[in-house]
Amino acid sequence: DNNFEANYIPISTKKSLIKDLKKDVKEADTIYLATDPDREGEAISWHLKDALGIKDENYERVLFHEITKDKVIEAFKSPRKIDYVVLNALNNPRKIDEDLVKSQETRRILDRIIGFRLSKLMQSKTGGKSAGRVQSVALKLIVDREREINAFNKEEYWTITANFKEFDSELFNYNNKKIELKNEADADNVLSSLTDEYQVVSVTKKEKAKKSKFPFITSTLQQEASTKLGFSSKKTMQIAQKLYEGIDIKTEIVGLITYMRTDSIRLSDEYVKSAYKYIDTKYGKEYVGHIKTTKKQDNVQDAHEAIRPTSINRTPEEMKEFLSPDEYKLYRLIYYRTLASLMADSKVLQTTIVFDNNNYQFKTTGQIMLFDGYFKIYKDYEEKSDKILPEIKEQDILKTKDVTKKQHFTEPPSRYTEAKLIKEMEELGIGRPSTYATTIDILKKRNYATLEEKKFVPTDVGIEITDKLQQCFSHLINVEYTANMETDLDKIAEGDMNWVETLRSFYNEFEPAVQSAFDAMPKKEVVKTGEDCPECGNPLVIRKGKYGEFVACSNF
Repeated sequence: DNNFEANYIPISTKKSLIKDLKKDVKEADTIYLATDPDREGEAISWHLKDALGIKDENYERVLFHEITKDKVIEAFKSPRKIDYVVLNALNNPRKIDEDLVKSQETRRILDRIIGFRLSKLMQSKTGGKSAGRVQSVALKLIVDREREINAFNKEEYWTITANFKEFDSELFNYNNKKIELKNEADADNVLSSLTDEYQVVSVTKKEKAKKSKFPFITSTLQQEASTKLGFSSKKTMQIAQKLYEGIDIKTEIVGLITYMRTDSIRLSDEYVKSAYKYIDTKYGKEYVGHIKTTKKQDNVQDAHEAIRPTSINRTPEEMKEFLSPDEYKLYRLIYYRTLASLMADSKVLQTTIVFDNNNYQFKTTGQIMLFDGYFKIYKDYEEKSDKILPEIKEQDILKTKDVTKKQHFTEPPSRYTEAKLIKEMEELGIGRPSTYATTIDILKKRNYATLEEKKFVPTDVGIEITDKLQQCFSHLINVEYTANMETDLDKIAEGDMNWVETLRSFYNEFEPAVQSAFDAMPKKEVVKTGEDCPECGNPLVIRKGKYGEFVACSNF
């Protein structure tokens, strides 16, 4: 009977550090464990306590979600507890949360069982180096998308555009029903039926409000930094870590943003109050908005706030001199995204004009900004779509400069960019905020997928690994199973599920499948060069490495 008890051994190069820390522990009356405020941080605190022999009565666990003087002092006075539903301020220090530690340890054990066993299987049966609980599902998404693209049958269609002096108008209806032009003959038939006079049959003006987006969580920060700044997810998280840990601004070293691994959009009351005052003072009362909420609760751990500036008064412009160009770009994006989320909606007057020409209906739309709202500060990160139309009344008749026809083909689904893959993983419940960047980096490092024009294309090895895994592990390496496992890890963190039973249930299903796969799956074919190794006489073979194929001894 396996209770999955882990045996931790100090890294040999860290033994002297542990020895020095043990001396410090003996000389101290109280030890404060102030690692990151998440499961991994909780586990690190546990490991420190275990490795350094810290007694229960001699330590306190403190947490801070922003590294500023006030919040650090507050954390030492009144440490806070993560319960993954709400964040409660307690009036006394707490000890290490064993449920959080067990949840993190369960994840580590799961990932090692799956990773070690499947990696060994893939190494012996394919050209791949590794497989994993999350990475293999992410890779499957890329491979499945590529197959959708390859299987896609494009279809021809044509559009017709009436070009007026100040705007264009697209054909969309015939006799008030949707029209489809499947070939050039269809388009020519329409053109031959048109005159040069277009009568206005309707002018619709409607005021619309456009809301700003939620403040950043880990996934949306990575997505927006990818599309707006061109940063990889790994680069984004490295810069965010630096902004969180602290920047020297001459008067002090201060963390500029709150903790950057989060899936909550919540903002503290204290921050909201200061932001509202700032907006009112700088832009006017009419620009003050409201706090955004979401009904989405699946797989959301509300342990942290959204990613936000630690102070509304530390503007990007004032911090610029203390930051590298990339740090400034990311801080500016975070600052204005958070501020915009608390600002009033922008308001536009949307105008739609419909024309008729021999029962063919053409449509054009435009909009005028009535009130910029949050757009005042966030316009650099959103596409401006103002198209101002001239004053036109119903029954007016306009003449075109010319009418054009254009051939198109339906497009297959697009390949995943880093931003789109992260969004898909988040929506499907695969992985956690802390894993997105690492997972994507592994796929690139292992050469399972390459980036072409910033979009993922699976390599032959990536496709081979995916197919082999699906042959024997389709019941485990899939979106639903991986998402359900994340839910189970949450339940362990909340104390609602037994971690040993979770691992035992998984292992009893997984290990027989691995044994069966080793027996049933054919070994990878070895391509011989026809020459022998000059040192031992064994045949030379072609192997695949990080930089492509190379010649190696079959005995190596």
